[in-house]
Amino acid sequence: MPYTCESRFRVRYAETDQMGMVYYANYLIWMEVGRTDFCRESGFNYRDLEREEHAFLTVAEANCRYLAPARYDDAILVETELSRVRSRAAEFTYRIKCGLTLLAEGRTVHVVIGTDGRPRTMPDRYLDLLKAKL
Repeated sequence: MPYTCESRFRVRYAETDQMGMVYYANYLIWMEVGRTDFCRESGFNYRDLEREEHAFLTVAEANCRYLAPARYDDAILVETELSRVRSRAAEFTYRIKCGLTLLAEGRTVHVVIGTDGRPRTMPDRYLDLLKAKL
């Protein structure tokens, strides 16, 4: 069974729209929070990957299926899993919840690129840390 990282926070007022619901684009930001926490719990952070290895995990694909709205001050749980990792790409899946209610499901695909913007191989140390979470 793949490792699941849990990220918890509350909806901030600035994340809501005129109708009092969380603006749809914020769910993608919450996925980034989950992904960042996942990497940190795997033994590294994006900053190290970028500064030390000059490698970047660029988003090649993102999708989100919205199932129920979140509102100001709701307690949010983002469950993040690594569904696939290869030498040049990684795929994460997300479940965003409020209590027992599933609010949204999402997926992002990332391609590893260098400072020149061209695809490159993920450094072995980072690849091994991610593979250990599958």
